[in-house]
Amino acid sequence: MSVAVSTSAPLPPASDTNMVTSTFSLVDYVVFVLVLVLSLAIGLYHAYRGWGRHTIGQLLLADRKMGCFPVALSLLATFQSAVAILGVPSEIYRFGTQYWFLGCSYFLGLLIPAHVFIPIFYRLHLTSAYEYLELRFNKAVRVCGTVTFIFQMVIYMGVVLYAPSLALNAVTGFDLWLSVLTLGVVCAVYTALGGLKAVIWTDVFQTLVMFLGQLVVIIVGSAKVGGLGHVWDVASQHGLISGIELDPDPFVRHTFWTLAFGGVFMMLSLYGVNQAQVQRYLSSRTEKAAVLSCYAVFPCQQVVLCMGCLIGLVMFAYYQEYPMSTQQTQAAPDQFVLYFVMDLLRGLPGLPGLFVACLFSGSLSTISSAFNSLATVTMEDLIRPWFPHFSEVRATMLSRIVAFGYGLLCLGMAYISSQMGPVLQAAISIFGMVGGPLLGLFCLGMFFPCANPPGAIVGLLAGLIMAFWIGIGSIVTSMGSGRAPTPSNGSSFSLPSNLTAVTMATLMPLTTISKPTGLQRLYSLSYLWYSAHNSTTVIVVGLAVSLLSGGMRGRTLNPRTIYPVLQKLVALLPMSCQKRLHCKTHSQDLSVDTAVFPEKVSNGMLRGSRDKEAVDVPEEGPAHQGISPTFIVQETSL
Repeated sequence: MSVAVSTSAPLPPASDTNMVTSTFSLVDYVVFVLVLVLSLAIGLYHAYRGWGRHTIGQLLLADRKMGCFPVALSLLATFQSAVAILGVPSEIYRFGTQYWFLGCSYFLGLLIPAHVFIPIFYRLHLTSAYEYLELRFNKAVRVCGTVTFIFQMVIYMGVVLYAPSLALNAVTGFDLWLSVLTLGVVCAVYTALGGLKAVIWTDVFQTLVMFLGQLVVIIVGSAKVGGLGHVWDVASQHGLISGIELDPDPFVRHTFWTLAFGGVFMMLSLYGVNQAQVQRYLSSRTEKAAVLSCYAVFPCQQVVLCMGCLIGLVMFAYYQEYPMSTQQTQAAPDQFVLYFVMDLLRGLPGLPGLFVACLFSGSLSTISSAFNSLATVTMEDLIRPWFPHFSEVRATMLSRIVAFGYGLLCLGMAYISSQMGPVLQAAISIFGMVGGPLLGLFCLGMFFPCANPPGAIVGLLAGLIMAFWIGIGSIVTSMGSGRAPTPSNGSSFSLPSNLTAVTMATLMPLTTISKPTGLQRLYSLSYLWYSAHNSTTVIVVGLAVSLLSGGMRGRTLNPRTIYPVLQKLVALLPMSCQKRLHCKTHSQDLSVDTAVFPEKVSNGMLRGSRDKEAVDVPEEGPAHQGISPTFIVQETSL
């Protein structure tokens, strides 16, 4: 049985890095600074365009007028961080192309949000995804979800800022804290001033820079080793091209089932219920545009994954012909790609700077999205419900202050990350640990009408406890089984391949040891099953508590917060079966219509099945109306 065991060595002394740092020329610095300045300029342009006339809706949701194309690229950029750019090639270089099968999870992982989550969120006219929890359950559940999300993002922000800067410092000699400060300040300024529109359009620019930087590495690298055909041949000869591993064991780190199906839950936690993505869906001008933007992410994600895999294969072929330096053989896994790029692009002024700009663009897009989503949930879920009479001007100003405050907090978290040493892996893992329980909470509300507020709260707590139990247990177990201690400067920790990284992140090298038993076996669960395991825990515990506490009896249920799973499944059956089922349930539908929509009886509108178009539904969600919705259903009739 394989478990994650770090084998990376401490960095060599700074004096040995001169060979590498000399490759970063003046032209490279100019290219790098130019990309940062353009990112800031785009953000400031949208900040000062219409300055003084901005409303809270414009700041948090871009006035709900964004098109499909920018939203799609922003969705992609939000979780295509610098950690992914460094991580995927390193994974492929060391373990082969098995990781590529994660792309199979993208189909369901984006199709389900497009047809389940987006319609519900969009039609409720939300600003924060956690408003849904109040509409479905109550205010206490909403606050629990919001606080969990804030904890998740605040812990991770500092890591995603500090980690690429640390790797960059080790390889190029780039000043560590200057790069951290630059990223943090640039993000905080244009996010606070320009709001979501500035974030989305800078994401578009930064996505193009990321594509260009990776493409340059693939083209130059493959040309130096004899073309992509030769790269593929070399990888095949050394067993790097992986077949389909059909082992169903969930404790095996990477198999087809783990990547293709465990990855679905990972994608759902990102693209289905994460505020950073939901906010982009809600900024679209129409529901159709939001759905199309989700569809458009699918081919983009496939291209990004393939480019990362190709860089890993090119790197492998390159080092079959050109020997590694002592630095490279001793480097931490997160530094492999940067050493390769500096080595490959030496003598081509501007191109190393372009790749570094590519890395920083990944960090900028991720961090700015985090700032904006945190400012949104703080305003909408924690401040405005208690101070509903804030004027538009004061709310807008406070939102900017909150966003900038999170920027300063991010810098503080980056400093804490630098002091964490061996605990840093746990901080990185928290993001993935929390994502699964939040997914389970939303699924509990959407798919199970009998779930009630006590069940939701207890289920969420059970999911978080399970997530941290297994996650932290995995770290402690792997450390106790022979992992080399991390140096005090934290420079040799392994980075996750994306924002969903959990305890056993994809970049952590493996060492085969004796097969674990008992709890040790549970702790070796593949990290890609974490979201599925934790979200299932929330649903099972939440349903059990709900049923034991009487379900929704005596409470009211908003039918617009429920996804009609049964009706959708029946619609897939042959027409003859649908008619037979319709006859059997005809009388039940009558009783439900009478109890739920009594106005239909007086209007002569009663039918054998629920006529949704005949219901007068308010355009705005009840959270924005300040009144109880008119479409409340009595649960005793369901």
